[in-house]
Amino acid sequence: MSGSFDVAQALDGGVCSRGRAWAFIRSFAAAWGKPLVGVGSLTAELTRAEAPLGCSLPAALHELYALVGTRPDLVGNQDPLLPPHEMFVHDECGGVLVFRSENQGCAFWGVRLADLDREDPPVLVHARHGWVPFMDRLSLASVELVLSEALCGDGGRLYNACELSADLLRKVPEHFQKVPLPDYPMWTGPEDSPVRWFSAPGKLLGQDGLDVHSWLHVRGRTRADLDAICATIPGRWSLGYTDSTSSEPLPF
Repeated sequence: MSGSFDVAQALDGGVCSRGRAWAFIRSFAAAWGKPLVGVGSLTAELTRAEAPLGCSLPAALHELYALVGTRPDLVGNQDPLLPPHEMFVHDECGGVLVFRSENQGCAFWGVRLADLDREDPPVLVHARHGWVPFMDRLSLASVELVLSEALCGDGGRLYNACELSADLLRKVPEHFQKVPLPDYPMWTGPEDSPVRWFSAPGKLLGQDGLDVHSWLHVRGRTRADLDAICATIPGRWSLGYTDSTSSEPLPF
């Protein structure tokens, strides 16, 4: 059953290669949405994007666009993967090719021009504190992209968030398995970093920061999955929550 898909179990052992990253994304898409079959090609658009650069894009970026570039449900909900014609070069750090942007242009993700000749180059993120290292491989950053965009997938109907007290901070790792991805910076700044992911079958949780007042963002595969997360972590949920055993209706 698709609801039994567990991100932490699916990524057991980590993301050791591009092939591993793409296999996970295929499995995740099939379990949480629609399978990656019959997707359109962006080869011509990518070729045009390469022309002003005078070089080819990294193999991992080509493979990412071939896999999910025409699936906005997977990569276009909040901080989207840019269409090839919207990629641009940011002039800092000797030039950075930007391929992803926060939805209001407050942050950007990109690859140094000097690293474009690498098959799976490191990714930087730019926000209030300038360009900082994000993840050491683009394929690894692609897994994070899909997980992050999944939080607000399905129109945000199965999303919620809460601020974590000291007690709730302890509950997250007690009840959910940590996803084996490296810690990485939240673009809003050090106070919201690092980002960590947790999961259970049909449940996905992203935690911004490790201290009291960190935020937890959650998504259920179904409404029952979302309700179960909110019941397990009894915080003040931003979109409201009422226990399903109560006679009161959900306020959202």
